[in-house]
Amino acid sequence: MLDPAALSLVAITDDLRDGVVGLVARAAAAARGGATMVQLRLKHASGRELVEVARRLVEALPVPVVVNDRADVALAAGAAGVHLGVDDLPVAAVRAIAPPAFIVGASFGSEAELTHARGADYVGIGPVYATLSKPDAGDAIGIAGFARLRSIGGLPALAIGGITAENVAPLHAAGAAGVAVIRTVFGADDPEAAARALRRAFG
Repeated sequence: MLDPAALSLVAITDDLRDGVVGLVARAAAAARGGATMVQLRLKHASGRELVEVARRLVEALPVPVVVNDRADVALAAGAAGVHLGVDDLPVAAVRAIAPPAFIVGASFGSEAELTHARGADYVGIGPVYATLSKPDAGDAIGIAGFARLRSIGGLPALAIGGITAENVAPLHAAGAAGVAVIRTVFGADDPEAAARALRRAFG
C-alpha cells in the first residue's frame, strides 16, 4: 500500500555516468536529505541492467523504489512499484499481474490522457514548468493547469517538470501531494543538500 508521505519528494534517477555504485550512492544521499521515494529511470539501459540497478537500490535505500515504465523489471527486482507513462501498459493490465501491495503511479498532462491513469495509486502531472529532461513533453501547464488537472484526477498528485527549490512553494498551495524531480537532485553536486532544500521549500 502507498503511504501518502512517500510522495513528498520523489527523486528520479538520471544516468549511470558514475556507474551503478555512484548512482546508488547519489540515491542514498538524496534519501538522507529527505527524498521519500526514488524512481529508477534509465532510458537507454537494457532490461538486464535495469534489474541489476533496481535490486541494488532496493537493498540500499530506506525508502520505496519504483521503476519507470517497466512493470516487469519492478516485479523481478522486488521494487515497491512502477510509474507508467502514457504510452506504457494500462494501469489495469499491471494490476492484473502484480501483488496487491504493488504501487502503480501514472503520468498525465491533459484531460485526454486521464483515462490512462484511472486506477493508479497516484498520478504525476506536468510538465508544470519547462524542463530540459523531457524536451518532447509538450508545453508547460503552469500552476493553474496543475491545480485544474489535480482536481479532475481525484488522486494524490505529484507535480513534475522543471521544479526547483526556488519555484516549488506554490505547488503545495495548489494541492500537490509532493513533487518529482530529476536534475534538481540527481544532477546536483550534493544530492543530499539539494533534497533537503526542496523539502524545506515545499513545506
